[in-house]
Amino acid sequence: MRVGTRWLAFPALGFISVMVGGPMAVIIWYSLRTRGPGGVGVGDGLTTDAYERLAVSENFTGDVGFDPTYLQVMWSSILLAAVTMLVALVIGFPTAVWISNRPRHLQPLLILAVTIPFWTSMLVRTYAWIVILRETGPLASALDAVGVDAPQMLNTRGATLIGMAYTFLPFMILPIYAAAERFDHRIAEAGLDLGATPGVVLRRIVWPSVRPGVVAGCLLVFIPAIGAFLQPELLGGGRSLMIANLIQQQFGASRNWPFGSALAILLLVVVGTVLVTARRAAHGAQVVLS
Repeated sequence: MRVGTRWLAFPALGFISVMVGGPMAVIIWYSLRTRGPGGVGVGDGLTTDAYERLAVSENFTGDVGFDPTYLQVMWSSILLAAVTMLVALVIGFPTAVWISNRPRHLQPLLILAVTIPFWTSMLVRTYAWIVILRETGPLASALDAVGVDAPQMLNTRGATLIGMAYTFLPFMILPIYAAAERFDHRIAEAGLDLGATPGVVLRRIVWPSVRPGVVAGCLLVFIPAIGAFLQPELLGGGRSLMIANLIQQQFGASRNWPFGSALAILLLVVVGTVLVTARRAAHGAQVVLS
């Protein structure tokens, strides 16, 4: 950045510092406070009890021991987000590559079809899945029509996974398409003509070109999925408790703002770790390829 134009970044940096750093500082401050009078809000004292409660609990007799309950919720959220990411990758990768192979005049229409769900609220789309998956919904009716007993679909982890994969699938397709669209598919055709198998062409020709889009898509799916709230709450019926729902409970019904803030910091640490790990892995892959 030129010295003469460096000052142009100050307004953006100031806006980010206030709008992101300000709320984050409040959350960190709340996490170090005691509970307020009557257990509501925050008090005046400073303590690390909220962080200790993440892994330690005290029973009725006063004994203190390791309690993995909240860490298990965090781990469950990570696993469900990872599975969502894999489902989106399995569906999104061939879809994005297929779109990039279509004629130029059709590609904008296909991308428009992918982005159409963004035109409506996520809440509306989630309620639409409730209608589809409920016992009297069209999916259950179709299964009954062919003589198949419809299983319980709503209020299950499977319903949560379906809703999350559907919601975040465009975030996987778009970056992979952006990478695949710049790829010269004639190179892949030349590899096939020279005797390479489709697997070899995919692994040694196509994959290095679209890998940055795959990494970006995986991050764009995994990060919002790990903090998803609507799908576990509405489609999972509270049976698939995730970290975002637990945080909402602490700030809502439980009124335990310090512990809710500590949970939010835990989520931030996990997301930050994922980002740092992905960046190092991408850098290592670039070094190997070079």
